[in-house]
Amino acid sequence: MDKKILVIEDDPAASKLMQYALTQHGYEVLIASNGSDGLRKVREEGPALVILDVMLPGMDGFEVCHRLRTEGDGLPIVMLSEKAREADRMTGFKLGANEYLVKPVSPSTVISVVDDLMALSPVRVEPTRLEKHVGY
Repeated sequence: MDKKILVIEDDPAASKLMQYALTQHGYEVLIASNGSDGLRKVREEGPALVILDVMLPGMDGFEVCHRLRTEGDGLPIVMLSEKAREADRMTGFKLGANEYLVKPVSPSTVISVVDDLMALSPVRVEPTRLEKHVGY
């Protein structure tokens, strides 16, 4: 199982805390500090899950989530936000987020959600690996 997680968070302290906590639980963690960089890393690095802050500079997390889903990427997305209104949560879910957690949230809660989503997520196979095994 791929254990690579991309954290898209503009607060360096929050992203470092998330990176530390997830690394301690056996995950490989990539960091992006804005939405554009996050989309690029999804395409280039192929993470198994994205932890996505809503309030990002430039392209916000809602737009990142929308673009990922429009492109057909079904990887699990955990949105994190200080926006606690029901309307904000519903927007996240309507755009395709698997989970929406309101900050402040403990690292142990995030890890629990990540573990659950990773256990439910289908294995993503790279086409080149598949081709090698079936002889294309």
